Amino acid sequence: MSPRPTGPAGPASPTGPAGPEPDVPAVTLDDVRDAARRLAGVAHRTPVLRSRTVDALVGAEVFLKCENFQRVGAFKFRGAYNAVSRLPAGQLRRGVVAYSSGNHAQAVALAARELGSSAVIVMPEDSPRSKLDATAGYGAEIVTYDRYTGDRAALGRQLAEERGLALIPPYDHPHIIAGQGTAALELIEETGPLDALLTPVGGGGLMAGSAIAATALVPGIRMIGVEPEAGDDTRQSLAAGHRVTIPVPHTIADGQAVDAPGELTFAVNRRLLDSVVVVSDDEIRAAMRTAFERLKIVAEPSGASALAALLAHRVDPVPPRIGVIISGGNIGLDRFLELMA
Repeated sequence: MSPRPTGPAGPASPTGPAGPEPDVPAVTLDDVRDAARRLAGVAHRTPVLRSRTVDALVGAEVFLKCENFQRVGAFKFRGAYNAVSRLPAGQLRRGVVAYSSGNHAQAVALAARELGSSAVIVMPEDSPRSKLDATAGYGAEIVTYDRYTGDRAALGRQLAEERGLALIPPYDHPHIIAGQGTAALELIEETGPLDALLTPVGGGGLMAGSAIAATALVPGIRMIGVEPEAGDDTRQSLAAGHRVTIPVPHTIADGQAVDAPGELTFAVNRRLLDSVVVVSDDEIRAAMRTAFERLKIVAEPSGASALAALLAHRVDPVPPRIGVIISGGNIGLDRFLELMA
């Protein structure tokens, strides 16, 4: 596929390049469809919701792919199961390790349990209590670290080497990317062609998989990523033309608190994204409130960021038919009430 232009991304203020891009394993629509077959009967086919109120606020037809109804409460189960299920039997007996702020943690823990394996999960010590408890509830061993001073990837690699575990990264893996792309595949199968698709961007796995599926199914679709203002590493990277690293962001969108895009994901997204827009924490709160009051659904901050971009009129011009991925709903009651107060 020919390169797609990227929209204005704002000034880059990197601490430096995040490293050279690798030779990118090709992930295609066929890989996404293969992942969909593997996930059939295991992952939920999540609903697509509509709201006349949201349509009126945005000035378009909006189709919300509600991954907050996915197993573990987020899209992450798609990629995790697709990756873990492909491990050989001997490796499944030894187990897997992953690092995550919460949703990938739960996804790998559940995938391992479903496949008769075991999981060790590296999580920030300040992860939401609901995500820590859920990960432990799926049977995982949890190892905590300080997200502002520790290196989760290094800790994950160390555990993998010491214990003979398979490392399942949160986004930078072809099987993860293909699995996440099944959300967009299902959305377009249900809605038909869309003019644009808005997707939250953290490490970039959901965006990359969605872009691979959507641009193959609907040539000309606008792929728009959404990041929190404090964590716009992908937007800055697109502006710079290479991956950049920013300070670990402080944002309520903990699932998007990433300091640099993934190597594989950025290589895909720089080709297929049209633009990345940012939203404030207050705009994310407002979108969470709208989702709760008007759609009667609970979205966690990261899960609501793409909807926030629409409601805050960050997309201009507004396409007639817009898909939005609500990426997750993992938030405890106390934290939800705190953010809504």
